[in-house]
Amino acid sequence: MKDAMSPVPIFTRYDLTIDARRGEAARRISEDPLLQRVADCLVRGDEEGTATMVAEALRSRDPREVIDQSLIPGMKEVGRLWEIGEYFLPQVILSSDAMVAGITLCEERMGRAMEKKAKVVTHTAEGDIHDIGQAIVNALLRASGFDVVNLGADVPVDEVVEACRVHKPVMVTGTALMTTTMTAFPKIAARLKQAGLQIPFVCGGGAVSEDFVTGFELGVWGKEASQAPGMAEDALNGLGWSEMRAKWNG
Repeated sequence: MKDAMSPVPIFTRYDLTIDARRGEAARRISEDPLLQRVADCLVRGDEEGTATMVAEALRSRDPREVIDQSLIPGMKEVGRLWEIGEYFLPQVILSSDAMVAGITLCEERMGRAMEKKAKVVTHTAEGDIHDIGQAIVNALLRASGFDVVNLGADVPVDEVVEACRVHKPVMVTGTALMTTTMTAFPKIAARLKQAGLQIPFVCGGGAVSEDFVTGFELGVWGKEASQAPGMAEDALNGLGWSEMRAKWNG
């Protein structure tokens, strides 16, 4: 019998203590055993293990090789597992933290920050603190090489517009869970247009519908967070908001 005075764990990583492989397992990332071990730690959301394995890999591998062939593909695999319902928000966030830890070590070895494709501004609507969707969007965008300007939750309209003016992103995203907060989106779009910032404004979240978002200029409906990297790639490649709307909506 367990001693009554023995400490009882309060928080448990259920995915590490039960059989979390009832469904589809993670795909293999690399034929290189060392880089595969890096990816394995990242996919498991093991931040400390990822840092340890990255440090070991950097003894014999170029930092860009570690990033491009294990960290980024590993995070993309996490995104795939989330999309098909094998992973949930805790796993995505833990893996994102592990990726950041690994990339930080690689950047230290390179002596510079990893070159990003372009900036994307993300936020959760003013009056709304439900930023789960935004957290997933941020993780997937970072995994795809974008520089995420994360404004956080409950962000005023003026702050979103000013961030777009300062950072000049290829795309801005907004998430809202409540119908009362999604009304900020057309206000932002109108202000962006007034400022001459004709950038795609991808809006999503539990309260947001396609009809609502396509009812104002610049708006593109984001049905799933997993669409964000593909949309950002389109914006980077020069597609305007109307072209992206035609491709992704309707």
